[in-house]
Amino acid sequence: MTHTFTVAPSDANIRLDIFLSQKLPDLTRSRIKNLIEDGLVSLNDKPAKAGAKIKAGGRISITIPEPQPVKAEPEKIPLDILYEDKHIIVINKPPGLTVHPGAGRAKGTLVNALLHHCKDLSGIGGALRPGIVHRIDKDTSGVLVVAKADRSHQFLAKQFKEHSIKRKYLTLVWGVVKNDEGTIDLPIGRHVSERKKMSVRVQKGRRAVTHYNVLKRFNNFTLLEATLETGRTHQIRVHLSAMHHPVAGDPVYGKKNMPSGLSPVITMFLKNLKRQALHAQTLGIIHPETKEYMEFTAPLPDDMKSIVDALEEGC
Repeated sequence: MTHTFTVAPSDANIRLDIFLSQKLPDLTRSRIKNLIEDGLVSLNDKPAKAGAKIKAGGRISITIPEPQPVKAEPEKIPLDILYEDKHIIVINKPPGLTVHPGAGRAKGTLVNALLHHCKDLSGIGGALRPGIVHRIDKDTSGVLVVAKADRSHQFLAKQFKEHSIKRKYLTLVWGVVKNDEGTIDLPIGRHVSERKKMSVRVQKGRRAVTHYNVLKRFNNFTLLEATLETGRTHQIRVHLSAMHHPVAGDPVYGKKNMPSGLSPVITMFLKNLKRQALHAQTLGIIHPETKEYMEFTAPLPDDMKSIVDALEEGC
C-alpha cells in the first residue's frame, strides 16, 4: 500500500519521520525509520532521510509492504492460557520460553506454540512475530497479551506506544531497599562496549521510568513491586542495578558471586533459580473490541515462590 502527501504550510520545517508518524499513527517511529532506510519513502521523488526537514508543497510518498506470510512453524507446546477470545489471547509465560523465533532459534518459542493453538494470528508482527505486540525476556515469567487479528494488533500497539497499559512486576532484589517507594527516572540505551547489554550511562538514551514499592524486607533481600511507566529493553533490571539493588539471579546485571553469610537453604534455592527473579504479575489493557478495561494476573511461579517462602520463614 502506498500513501502520498503534499506538505501543508503548517507542517513545514518539521522532520520527515515526525510528519509521517503524525499522518500514519498506526505506524511506530521505528517502523517508519525502517521503511525510510529500506528506500520505501521518497521526498519530491527522491530517496529521503528520516531527519530531512520538509517544506511546504513538498511531495511525500511512503510504501508499506504487505505483511509477510508466517514462516514460523506450529509446534505443540503447552500454554498456560489466562484468557482467550477471537480478538486476543493472554498467556502466563513460563521462565525459559523465548517469545518469538530469531537469530539462532527457529523453534520452541511462544510463537510456535501460538501458531499451533490459534491458527489465525495477526500478520502485522511479520513472518517471525505474528500477533506479538510486546515481549518479556526469555527468563522473565508472567502475563503477555497477543493479538489474534490485525485490528486488535493495531489497537493494542497504540496503547503500548502511549504507555497507557498497566504493567506491574514482582521482583526479589539484593539488599535492603530503604525507601518504601520511589521512582527511577534514568534514560536507557545500548551499552557503549557490550552491545548485548543496556545501560543508563549513555549520552543518547531513551527516557525510561520505573516506579517501585517495597512489599517486604528480609535479611539481604527485598521483595519489590515494580510498575513500568515506559517499556524499554531490560528496563527494570537495568534500573534496579543502577540503584545498587540488582535483581537476584540476574546473570547480566546482577551480582557475579553470591555474598557470604546466606543460609544453605537460600543458597540452594538461588542456585536452582537459574534466572532473574522477575515476574510480570499484572497486565491491564483496554480490550480492542469491547473497549472495556481488563486486568490479568499470573501467580508467582514456584521457583520464585520457594525463595520468598523460605525468606518469610526465616531460613
